[in-house]
Amino acid sequence: MEFKDLQVFQMVAETGNITRAAKELNYVQSNVTSRIQKLETELNTPLFNRHNRGMILTPEGKKLLHYSEKILLLMSETKKVVQSSGTPCGKLEIGSVETVIKLPVILSAYNKKYENVDLSLESGVTEKLQEKVLNYQLDGAFVTEAGQHPSLVHHDVFQEELVLISDRTLTSLEQLKNKPFLVFSEGCGYRAKLNEWLKDERITPMKMMEFGTFETILGSVVAGLGITFVPKLSVAHLEESGLIHCHSIPDKYSKINTIFIRRKDTYLTPTVKAFIETIELCKDEIVYPLSIIKY
Repeated sequence: MEFKDLQVFQMVAETGNITRAAKELNYVQSNVTSRIQKLETELNTPLFNRHNRGMILTPEGKKLLHYSEKILLLMSETKKVVQSSGTPCGKLEIGSVETVIKLPVILSAYNKKYENVDLSLESGVTEKLQEKVLNYQLDGAFVTEAGQHPSLVHHDVFQEELVLISDRTLTSLEQLKNKPFLVFSEGCGYRAKLNEWLKDERITPMKMMEFGTFETILGSVVAGLGITFVPKLSVAHLEESGLIHCHSIPDKYSKINTIFIRRKDTYLTPTVKAFIETIELCKDEIVYPLSIIKY
């Protein structure tokens, strides 16, 4: 069994298709097919169920995927340890919820200092980003603090105050109860806090409407479609412009911590270490939010 065989197997498992796997790996299809067949012969068991739309892992294939991920990660970690020069370089894949107000400052400071690092950013909700860090798909992520996962280590970034926001015509909490709530998908830390408050206050929302981006939610609130629950600092510019009204709720529901998470068991490369140091340096910087969208 070769490492290349496992890499091919893992890619086919991820894509569910020989053609897509070959394209991702820049291999010819026959090479991918032969490596999968070689693995199945060597292990004396089918690893995939073939059908017209692609390939699905068999129970035995799922077992192999579990171990192949660990083997390939260990190989990658070994290379990082042996080849590390102590200078940040290579790829750094970071995830973040959309409302981390200090994120541009952190990314800019890091990018200016470490130009040899290929930094990429993926946005999402807390639950999904945590899952990607746990599955070694991201080097780390900015998320809202929830229960501490035993496989993760977290670094405090800052605490935020969440507020309910509405258009400027709604000035009391009582008026908000009959408006739709505009939220991110399940797994969002802000939505979890909102649900906690609604439950304790015995408020049943007229409607929950899910949106994919922060900008769309803000634009919809300003237009009077509904209300939402977001960090106060991220909408300060809209409040100052008179486009929205902010409604405070008790600290129990409104205080939330933004943290940076990474896996405990991965080698702390100079690249990731430098990123964490940059977060620490930018913690106390005052951020003046610019308008995200114009109306």
